[in-house]
Amino acid sequence: MTAPFRHLASVQHPPQNQRGAVLLVALIFLLLLTMLAISASGRSLLQERMAGGLRNAQQAQMSAENAVRGAEWTLWMNTTNLTGTPLLCGTGIFAGSCYKYDPTNTTLYGNTGTVTQFRHGQGWITSGAATYTGPSGSVNYATSSGTAQLANNPVYIIEDLGVELPAGVSSGLHEAGATGPTGSGYSSTTRHIYRITARATGGNPNTVRVLQSTFAAKGN
Repeated sequence: MTAPFRHLASVQHPPQNQRGAVLLVALIFLLLLTMLAISASGRSLLQERMAGGLRNAQQAQMSAENAVRGAEWTLWMNTTNLTGTPLLCGTGIFAGSCYKYDPTNTTLYGNTGTVTQFRHGQGWITSGAATYTGPSGSVNYATSSGTAQLANNPVYIIEDLGVELPAGVSSGLHEAGATGPTGSGYSSTTRHIYRITARATGGNPNTVRVLQSTFAAKGN
């Protein structure tokens, strides 16, 4: 006896509503990645600015040192070869950039004096100073090609502090102005103490460095 053949009716399930959970998760991860990328970019820009600022500071420092050494060399070359014409601060190559130390001269050493402003003022100050353009006098550091181009050429001033004297010995011009024993022979020396102050910038004019040195050389 043959069993009856039965047709099984297929059961169709209605489509379920899609809630977009995968899309939402993907958007969240995309947002997180975007935030990470923006943060990394900001840190990179900050590090680049810091590196640029450090480079400008180093350029200004080296430029000021270069100007100080150049002024010392100028003093040395123009004082060791004296043959009867003494070095007079404020004349010749030192006209307009060399000053005799005199704290009573308010034009130079007052609160707004030329020397005071140059030594202590903020920003880029060139009044009363000499421009340093290299040992040959023909180098323009503000237009020279290469990575070491500066915003401005360095400048410097020289102050004649007076005769080189031992500690405790008074002199009318010497900055120390200390009173003490006046042994023989002190007033006959021809060596003077010169104070050199140099100002320089880096590649950015807002980066300014001021350096000083004292240098002994034959004077008037």
